[in-house]
Amino acid sequence: MLRSLRVLGWASWFQGPADGPELLMFVVGLTGGVGAGKSTVAALLSDAGAVVIDADTIARQVLEPGTAGFDAVVTRFGQDYLRDDGTLDRQALGQLVFSDPESLTDLNAIVHPGVREEFTRRLNGYRQTDKVVVIVIPLLIESGHYATDFVITVDCEEDEAVRRVVSSRGWSENHARSRIASQVTREARRAAADEVINNTGNASDLPDEVKRVWAEVQRNANASTG
Repeated sequence: MLRSLRVLGWASWFQGPADGPELLMFVVGLTGGVGAGKSTVAALLSDAGAVVIDADTIARQVLEPGTAGFDAVVTRFGQDYLRDDGTLDRQALGQLVFSDPESLTDLNAIVHPGVREEFTRRLNGYRQTDKVVVIVIPLLIESGHYATDFVITVDCEEDEAVRRVVSSRGWSENHARSRIASQVTREARRAAADEVINNTGNASDLPDEVKRVWAEVQRNANASTG
């Protein structure tokens, strides 16, 4: 039953009808709030043998100079959102759309088609393999658009997450807390997860946490094909 539901759930993301060949890959959704450490966990899962497809990485790629997405953003938002080197000032643009719903809608209309196309292309490459494919999607829980076999939530206490993004992204504390507050709660992410990785503590503990969860993922992947 699970695998039949998976084919139907992913039908709109793949070329071909929902009653086409059975999906063999095992799809893991990886999510977490701002500053939780999703990228670090994704890198460790990749080292362990997973195929990682990161929605944020794709979103950055479809807005690189020379792409149709980049040209559309400049046309809609203007030269003020370009850096001196000609690339998008993502931080300034992010602050704008966070405070202006109309701008957010317009930006999403530009970005999402390109992301969907590239996401589908990459996923289709593993459709008929037995790979574990980890899709990194910050808004996995909020969107409700992604069918997965397994969900991992990277969890982190808010104060630590704020400290990280203030340090790494140059955000103000108020902006960081506002961004966190705009997302689904930690409790909701944990409740939706098959496994939760606690990334609040010492960074040296994280590899063991990921190793534990990876073993559980492999166990479930093997069971789904048995």
